[in-house]
Amino acid sequence: MNKKYLILIPTYNEKKNIKLILTKIKKNFKQNHDILFIDDNSTDGTKEVINNLKSKNIFVINRKKKLGVGSAHKVGINYGYKKKYNFIITMDCDGTHNPKYIKKIVKASKKNDLVITNRFMSKNSLSNWNFHRKFITTFRYKFIKLLFNIDLDSSGAFRCYNIKQIKLNDILLAKNDSYSFFTESTIILVVKKYKIFELPVILPKRFSGSSKMRLNDLVYGFLYSLLIFLKLKFYKDFKK
Repeated sequence: MNKKYLILIPTYNEKKNIKLILTKIKKNFKQNHDILFIDDNSTDGTKEVINNLKSKNIFVINRKKKLGVGSAHKVGINYGYKKKYNFIITMDCDGTHNPKYIKKIVKASKKNDLVITNRFMSKNSLSNWNFHRKFITTFRYKFIKLLFNIDLDSSGAFRCYNIKQIKLNDILLAKNDSYSFFTESTIILVVKKYKIFELPVILPKRFSGSSKMRLNDLVYGFLYSLLIFLKLKFYKDFKK
């Protein structure tokens, strides 16, 4: 494997955003890299757009149904370990994760095990978001901080794994297949004492389309966080 970097991008109905995100990645990240899309059977033509763009550094895994963003990340991370990349960068396709930060993320990853982006270190990071989305994101951040006594912005998907330092099995201890995968995997890596670095970012609105997160995802996320807390408290296997 010549390429050190794999950029992992899960998709579901992001047809209008595919070429935009690829253009921005090409402009901002000049290092030799591959891009892997994991598509969950999009119905808007997303998978057709990606399949037509496949090239020597653009790959796609087409799944037969919507299996969850956390599940998509685990499939992509498994792929990255199997293909022996050095770093796996994960990001959304909707434009909220600006590729201009990739260079900084990669630089920080060379001295850390995991780099995650933080939406609360910069004062105006969420200034372009609507009140509803901003309130939910902020409340979740404070809830996790209170529950686990950590300051990390653990629920964000814009991150980089230094896979020469992190054991794949430790990441896969996170069993959630939805949005809670990000918080669960981060908490596990904290407990395992991996070196985690946070990079402040500004998050704009998405390019186009609407968020896939629904109210039941949020409620489930809070309940699942409580389950993680109980695992930490009562189950020793979680800490091994």
